[in-house]
Amino acid sequence: MNKIVKGLGVVVGLAVVVAIALPTLLHKGGLHPTYEGDSVALPGKRALIITTSHSTLAAPGETDGPETGVMASEFTHPYYVFTDGGMDVDMASIKGGQIPIDPQTLNYIVRSPEDERYLEDPIAQAKVANSLAVSEVDITQYDIVFISGGWGAAYDLAQSAVLGEQVSTSYYGEREAVIGGVCHGVLGLVNAQDIDGNKLIAGRRMTGVSDKQIKELGIEVTPKHPETELRKAGVIYEQQTAFRDFFATHVVVDDEQRFVTGQNQNSGLETAHRMMKVISDRGE
Repeated sequence: MNKIVKGLGVVVGLAVVVAIALPTLLHKGGLHPTYEGDSVALPGKRALIITTSHSTLAAPGETDGPETGVMASEFTHPYYVFTDGGMDVDMASIKGGQIPIDPQTLNYIVRSPEDERYLEDPIAQAKVANSLAVSEVDITQYDIVFISGGWGAAYDLAQSAVLGEQVSTSYYGEREAVIGGVCHGVLGLVNAQDIDGNKLIAGRRMTGVSDKQIKELGIEVTPKHPETELRKAGVIYEQQTAFRDFFATHVVVDDEQRFVTGQNQNSGLETAHRMMKVISDRGE
């Protein structure tokens, strides 16, 4: 009996050690990499972060499924990059009001330092609880427009004609905004049109979450997949791969330097910093 008790104690002890070490191991493997590039300040400039309003992970036509929404880090990373850089930041979503956050993405195993910061930040939490509706935003007032991803984004970003119109309005606005996003967030770009009625993003180099990563995660029931939809829109799609694309990252600045896109949940910090750098380099 004593040997059994001791054996169980060893197993429990090992489980605790693994649980404690797992976040560090995932980070070292590539999850939420630390940004080590240049940082700039843009005091007086404004940024808008747009997210999904969809909160259920289910096959098209079904209404029951696990809770989902925006992936936490895909809005917390740009939010704190922008605010730390002196920018004024607003939050918007497709419907406005409370933004659904995928609860799994706030689990301690995958939670990033920016996620931890958000959980202690009543100002940011209030913006998430009272987000602006995309249809009601004067998007011409923003220097940066960042569209966040998460599984929820597959259900309402590419399906929103209003969001497509807003992206076009931002692109042609006097501020010449830098527009972009990460992971499923790039679905918000596919309906934007140029002045001739063609796809605004056609012929541009971009990235978004890969079909390979979606397949590896086993969540293929979502109605829109970024790599597929970007290719349909005429984008020159780029990606980096890894033994699992969940641990990869890639950021693309298009040749015109108007669009900055990140491959997945690991790309948010770099994407946000590079958007700011594009504006800073203009010397405005």
